[in-house]
Amino acid sequence: MFKNYIKTAWRNLVKNKFYSVINIFGLTVGLAIGILILVWVQDELSFDSFHKNAKDIYRVELFGGTGNSRQIYSWGVAPIGVMAKQQLPQVKEAVRITGNYDYSLYKYQDKVFADQQNAYADPSFFSVFDFHLIRGNQARPFTDDYSVVITQKTAQKFFGDQDPIGKVIVADVNKANFVVSGVIADFPKNSSLNFDMLMPFSLHVKKMLADKNDINNNFSFLNYITFLQMKPGTSMKGLAAKITQIHLHHKPDDTDAEYLLLPLTKMRLYNGDLSDNGIGTVRIFIIIAVLILVIACINYVNLSTARSMLRSKEISMRKIIGAAKIQLFIQFIVETALLFSFAALLAIGLVFMLMPAFNHLVNKEMTLNLGDYHIWVILLSAITGTLAASSIYPALLLSSFEPLKALKGKISAGIGDVLFRKILVVTQFVFSIVLIIGTMIITGQLNYIRQKDLGYDKTNVFSFWMRDMTSHYDAVKAELLKQPGVLDVTRSNQNVIRFRGFSGDLDWDGKDPKQNMMIHTIVADKDLPSFFKMKFEEGGPFTSSTSDTAHFILNEAAIKEMGITNPIGKRFRMQGNKGVIVGVVKDFHYASMKEKIAPAMFWYSPQNFGTIYIKTTGRDAQKAINAAQKLFKQYNGEYPFTYSFLDEVFNNMYQNEQQEGKLFTYFASIAIFISCLGLLGLAAYTAQVRTREIGVRKVLGASVSGIVGLLAKDFIKLVFISILIASPLAWYAMYKWLQDFAYKINVGWEVFAFAGLLAVFIAFATISFQAIKAALTNPVKSLRSE
Repeated sequence: MFKNYIKTAWRNLVKNKFYSVINIFGLTVGLAIGILILVWVQDELSFDSFHKNAKDIYRVELFGGTGNSRQIYSWGVAPIGVMAKQQLPQVKEAVRITGNYDYSLYKYQDKVFADQQNAYADPSFFSVFDFHLIRGNQARPFTDDYSVVITQKTAQKFFGDQDPIGKVIVADVNKANFVVSGVIADFPKNSSLNFDMLMPFSLHVKKMLADKNDINNNFSFLNYITFLQMKPGTSMKGLAAKITQIHLHHKPDDTDAEYLLLPLTKMRLYNGDLSDNGIGTVRIFIIIAVLILVIACINYVNLSTARSMLRSKEISMRKIIGAAKIQLFIQFIVETALLFSFAALLAIGLVFMLMPAFNHLVNKEMTLNLGDYHIWVILLSAITGTLAASSIYPALLLSSFEPLKALKGKISAGIGDVLFRKILVVTQFVFSIVLIIGTMIITGQLNYIRQKDLGYDKTNVFSFWMRDMTSHYDAVKAELLKQPGVLDVTRSNQNVIRFRGFSGDLDWDGKDPKQNMMIHTIVADKDLPSFFKMKFEEGGPFTSSTSDTAHFILNEAAIKEMGITNPIGKRFRMQGNKGVIVGVVKDFHYASMKEKIAPAMFWYSPQNFGTIYIKTTGRDAQKAINAAQKLFKQYNGEYPFTYSFLDEVFNNMYQNEQQEGKLFTYFASIAIFISCLGLLGLAAYTAQVRTREIGVRKVLGASVSGIVGLLAKDFIKLVFISILIASPLAWYAMYKWLQDFAYKINVGWEVFAFAGLLAVFIAFATISFQAIKAALTNPVKSLRSE
C-alpha cells in the first residue's frame, strides 16, 4: 500500500513539473535561510552556558551617577568581590579580572609576538569557570607573581611542540620574565571571556601599590570586572542590595551607587538591569526565520489548494472505486512528504554551501555539525514544523470532495476556498513589505549616523600608541609636520571616538551634597580641540603651561548637569586633582549614538599622553603613514607598528547595526523572491483555468494589455491590502528598534509609500510574465484545446 502511495506521488510530481519545481525551489530556499538564521540564534543563546556552574555565576554591575550621568557600568571597584565573599555567606567565590596594559610585546628566544589578549585574574578564575588546566596544577595555577597561564594556541605559537611548562616568556624586551605555569584549552567560540595569556592579579596589586594606589581598599577606581559564584540554591532576592551596603559602608558619599547582579548566561544579550543589549535582535531574527518558513509553506498551500479543482475528478474516481477518506488523506500527505524530502535534502546542501558566506556576513565561525544534537533539534524543528504547516490543510481539502458533484463539475464555486488563498497571499506580502520597510529604516538610520555632525572632525585622521616615542613627542611632531600630506598633529591618552575613562569622585563650587555626577574623562593636549575643530561655548583651551595641570575643560552636558552658571574660574576637583574650570566645549559625540551625550571633561596630564593623532590630506595618507612608521621604529625598535583611522573605529562601533541592515536587506529580498514564486504559480494556474475566457475575449477584440490587466488586477488588489496591514506593523516594529538610539531619524510617510510601490511593481512584474504569455496564445488553439 505504502509503495503505491510513493509511486502515485512520484507520478504527480513528474506530471506537473512546473508546479513541482516552484514548490521545491521555494521550500528549499525558505528552509535553508530559516535553518541558517536558527543556527545563528542558537549560537547567540548558547554563549557562556557551557560552564558547569553557569546558573550560579553572576557579574557584578554598578548603577551609578545622578541625573543624565546615571548609567550601568560593567567595570567596578576591586574590593567589592573580595568583601562580598568575606561578609555574605551566600557567596562561594569571587573572581576579579582587569586588562593587562603593562606589557604589549612578548619574546621567546628569537620569536617575537605582539597584541596578545592579556589580562590579570585571580586564581579562582580557574575554579569558578570551566577553563581547566590541561597542563599545570589546577589548585595552584600561578606559582608566583611572575608566572603565566597560556592557551594551547598561544603555547603552539611560542613553543611549537615543546613542553611549555617552565619555559620563560620575556615581556617588553627584558622588562619582566614570566614562567609558564599552566596551559588551558583555547577558549570556546561562544565564550564572552577570551584571552591568550593570564597573569596573577596579585602582580597587578603590587604594581598599583608601587604607584601609591591600594586598589584592595579603593572604592573610587573603577577598572575591574567582578564575578561572584553563589552557593547552589541561593535566593538572589535582596543580595544585590547587601553588596550595595558593603560599598556604602566604605564610601558613604556614593549615595547614588546601586549594585546589580547579571547572570552569566544573560551577559551576552542583556544589560545589568536585564534591559535589551542584543536579545531584541535575537527575537527579531527568530521571527524572521519563522516568517520566511511560513511564506514558503504558504506557497505550497496556495498552489495545492488552487490546483485542487484540476484533481477533483481523479479524487472522485478513487472514492467511487472504494478509496476511503483516510487513504486519500495519507496519499496527499505522502505527496507532500516526498516533495518536502527533496526540498529538505537540497536545503541542507544549500546551508553547507552558504555557511562560509553567512559566517563572513555575521562575523562568526559557525558550522553545521551534524554530530551536534543542537543542530538536529534545529533541523527537525524547522523541517517537521514546516511539513506539518504545509501538508495538513491541502490533504484535508483534497480528500473531502463529494465524488458525484465533482464528476458533474458542480463544486467549482467553493472548492479550494478562494478567500483562504487570498488571505494567505496577503499574509505573504505583509511579511515581505514589513521586511522591506525595516530594511529601509535601518539603512536610513545608519546613513544618519554616518552623516550626522559629531561636533568634531574625524576625517582623514589616524592614530596609534606612541610607546617610547612619548618622551620625544615634540621632536616627532616637528618631523611629521614636515612630511607631505600631514596637516596637523596632537596627542591624548585614548581614542577620542569613545572615551574609556570615567570618574565619580567629583566636587565643585555649589555642588548639591546629594548629587554624584559621573563624568567621562580624557587627557588632552592644548591643541586637541582645534585639531578636531571643536567649538568653545565659553573660555578656551589649555596653554601647555605648568598651571594647566590645575585646569579643566568641561562639555555643555557637564555644566548643565552640575547646574552652575558662569563656570569659568569656578573651583573643580576630580579625585585628587584640584583646579578650576577654564573652558566649556560644545557637546560632541564621544560614544555611541545609542547614548545621550553625557558629561565629559578634558584635563591636562603630560605624563599620561600616549596616543598620537595625525591629520592627513587624504590623497597623501600613505606617505604620512610611512613617515609615522619610520619614526615609530626609530624609537620603538622591534615593536610592531599598528594604526587605525578614526573613520574605521567609528564605523566599527556600529558593526552590529550594519550587519543587521545587511541581513534585513537579504532576508527581505528572499521573502519577496519566495512570495513571487507563489504568485508566479498562482498566475500560471489562473491563466490555465481561464484559457477559454481569454480565447473568447481575444476573438472579440481584447488587447494584450487588457488581458494582462484582467489577470493581474485581483492580485494587485491583494498587494494593496497587504500594504495597508503591513505599514502600521512595520512602523511599530521600527519605532521600538529606534528607541535604542538617543539620536535617530524621523520616519516619514514616504518610506511606506516607496516600500508599497516597490512591492506592487515586483508583484505586477511577476504576474505579467504569465499574463502576457497567456494573452499572446493563439485564441483558436486555446478554444480548440478547451
